[in-house]
Amino acid sequence: ESTLRQQSSGESLIERIYGTIWDILSHPENQELIRSHFPKASIKRRNTGYALDALLEMRPFSNNGEPFNLCKLLVGSEGTLAFVTEAVLNLSPLPPPCRGVLCVHCRTIRDSLLANLIVLQHQPLSLELIDRYILECTKANSLFSKHRNFVEGDPEGILLVELAGESINEVREQSKKIEVELKSAGLGFHYPLLFGSDAQSVWAIRKAGLGLLKNIPGDAKATSVIEDAAIAPEDLPSYVEDFDRLLANYKLSSVHYGHIGSGELHFDPILNLKTKEGQKLFRTIAEETAKLVKKYKGSLSGEHGDGRLRGEFIPWMVGEENIELFRRIKQTFDPNLIFNPGKIIDTPPMDHNLRFEVGKGLDPIKTTFHFRKAQGVLRAAELCNGSGDCRKTSKIGGVMCPSYMATLNERDTTRARANVLREFLTNSDKKNKFDHPEILSILDLCVSCKGCASECPSNVDMSKLKAEVLQQSYDIKGIPLQAKLVGHYASLMKIAAMIPKISNWFLRSKFRSYPLRRVLGIATKRMLPTLAHETLRAWFSKREFEGKRIPGSVVKRGEVVLFCDEFTNYIDVEIGKKAIELLEYLGYEIQIPAHAESGRTMISKGLLRKARKVAEENVKALSRFAAEGIPIIGIEPSAILSFRDEYVDLLDDSMLQVAEKVSKKTMTIEEFISEEMQAGRITTDSFIEKKQKVFLHGHCHQKTLSSLEPTIKALSLPSGYEVEVIDSSCCGMAGFFGYEKEHYEISMKMGELRLFPFIRSLPEDAIIAAPGTSCRAQIFDGTGRRALHPAEVLWDALRKY
Repeated sequence: ESTLRQQSSGESLIERIYGTIWDILSHPENQELIRSHFPKASIKRRNTGYALDALLEMRPFSNNGEPFNLCKLLVGSEGTLAFVTEAVLNLSPLPPPCRGVLCVHCRTIRDSLLANLIVLQHQPLSLELIDRYILECTKANSLFSKHRNFVEGDPEGILLVELAGESINEVREQSKKIEVELKSAGLGFHYPLLFGSDAQSVWAIRKAGLGLLKNIPGDAKATSVIEDAAIAPEDLPSYVEDFDRLLANYKLSSVHYGHIGSGELHFDPILNLKTKEGQKLFRTIAEETAKLVKKYKGSLSGEHGDGRLRGEFIPWMVGEENIELFRRIKQTFDPNLIFNPGKIIDTPPMDHNLRFEVGKGLDPIKTTFHFRKAQGVLRAAELCNGSGDCRKTSKIGGVMCPSYMATLNERDTTRARANVLREFLTNSDKKNKFDHPEILSILDLCVSCKGCASECPSNVDMSKLKAEVLQQSYDIKGIPLQAKLVGHYASLMKIAAMIPKISNWFLRSKFRSYPLRRVLGIATKRMLPTLAHETLRAWFSKREFEGKRIPGSVVKRGEVVLFCDEFTNYIDVEIGKKAIELLEYLGYEIQIPAHAESGRTMISKGLLRKARKVAEENVKALSRFAAEGIPIIGIEPSAILSFRDEYVDLLDDSMLQVAEKVSKKTMTIEEFISEEMQAGRITTDSFIEKKQKVFLHGHCHQKTLSSLEPTIKALSLPSGYEVEVIDSSCCGMAGFFGYEKEHYEISMKMGELRLFPFIRSLPEDAIIAAPGTSCRAQIFDGTGRRALHPAEVLWDALRKY
């Protein structure tokens, strides 16, 4: 007390702050106001208004409290009181090393809420809830359907109980005790305990909850309005019953998921905020829920904050007298009202300044992509909910968003790009709503890595949006020469491949290739890729004619169609040869049918109508193989994965069903090998035994449209081979992006964030694997090290014929 009084005795800003705090909290009347109106102290996640209740729990106001710490007031103040320039953090001890997840399947949500109370007595590491709605959403989602193997029957809710111990047996003992007690109470019907990758699959579904909900097609969306309320766990069963009844009165329903162990469930009712009725319900539900939360002395904001959404209701929650105390604190900290005005104090009505205006953004916009999943390009941009996950730094990891990681500029986030697109597509009065230079400008550094398509909670696919913007721009102003040439890369390579020696003589010299570099805008520091002396198709046709085939397994495993993409056919021919020989050695018969290029460069450069024709030709050419169940495999990930991604959304409805069938049979070579390993048709017997570490840099499109797991599994095929995934985002090359002189520096900066330093730290004899042709080129340019395609690594490890 004496220390606090001493700190509040002067006229400096900090002394005036302490003086105001002491004056407020030392009065018994104010203490009673705070204790009687604030949320229950037992609620850990309470974040309504300024945390005066947390300060009251400290000494000298509570004899058994912690030492007084003003940081407790700043946490949750939403930038309205101070700007943090640096902070000293206290560390918590790490939990025991062995963790498992007990998945308690419950027949009803109420059973989940009651089971929660029993489980909490066992002090789990964490305790979450996912409900039937989220589980249903995962069924049709290609990324998450594979993670739901732990689900048994049709539970309405599953409690995810994270347990930790010094050993697996200790975790199992904890799990068994919980299971016995739940069964005794008649709660739950299935209790799997998962470890390792199985446990990670559970958390993948839990983490995907928000994105799955936000991706509901159409304008009616799961809406964040009352999703942040926290209630004491013992009150949750009654609160949820009242809440569900409230929604039923308005013919609404909601998902139930989130941090059930902390009493904070996320409720997201389905509302259409583009209609007057939807906006009216938006306010009504907020008001009714605030009253309900107050009834249970809960916190309207648990972790997301009050902001403009809930700030209006703070007086309802804590009373006008406490609001006046808040004003005094705000006035002392920020007398000129500089810091984040309109939050916590004097917040405008929650339904003012809404993103959607009634009647706007309803007219269809003609596009080349169909944007079927989102039901239109505007809705595809509207998927962004502003969560800011795209503001990750390279230290956090993941793919999204490489340009922001390099610049740390908000304009280079997926959020900024989506918001600019949404704004113009909604409010532009031009005939072509894309006709705004600001749109092209904001998309300039997007490398089309597709990281946002999987890592953004709402799965905003900025790569697809950028390609559409470029096509729309060409429709308005014509196609630039550079875009034409790069987009028709395969055609140029076909011509150059007729005279490979002359072409390479020209390409290897910066002086001789200067005219081409100038037209294409290629950076002088980049070396141009050179052509093989013969194409992969020519090599394959010649050996087929001569009847040559690699001797290997006497057992014929089946037929495989190789999609001979333009990058492998003209540049990476040696990789293509080794991939074919590898598969033949393993017992597979290879076919390379006639088909078009992949169209990858056309898509990247926005030549979408050209790409559509290519997609149509390829789907027609390969449909008979898909119908016969023959796998269609590719070597370059960005090429073969186009079948799964862009092709399906480019082609018209008349070809959609065929395109989907073909897409289901297309796979990378690593995916094929992994599947055959799973089926027992490929084993370690064909490979040498050697202790070898392989360092893998995954292609962005593999990470987002597939997974690195098949590549890891395939590279681990030889006995003793161990794979370490390099924790990196996009390498920075991103097709032609890194060749462009205006993008060269930022391209190299992306590589320098994590990838290049890691590779430079490796011993000279280390094996570096990179499935992407651009990735291998960037690694060489940035480090001087040669990376191998996984097919090369496996070919080298064969028990040679």
